[in-house]
Amino acid sequence: MTKLSFRVSDQDAAAAGEWAGRLGMKRSRLLREALHSYLVRLRAEEDARRWLAHPTSADESSLSRIADWGMAEDWRDWDDAARLAEACQALRDSFDC
Repeated sequence: MTKLSFRVSDQDAAAAGEWAGRLGMKRSRLLREALHSYLVRLRAEEDARRWLAHPTSADESSLSRIADWGMAEDWRDWDDAARLAEACQALRDSFDC
């Protein structure tokens, strides 16, 4: 990590200390995370500007029609662990494993 040093107003320094205390973290961590969040936002805004300047071509957007088809199969029943365990046991029994 690189150490940064900068000046802020007394009010901002007090607010940063207050928020750090409320959140149960050190002020340096609060400032580090705030800077990171701001840089992420700037990158996202730059990405949006780039996309507006060069929108998706017809070739690139042709694949979106495939996405509209939805799922190829219905996998919702796979989240039922009890049924899955029974199915596995039935398979084991049928193959004498």
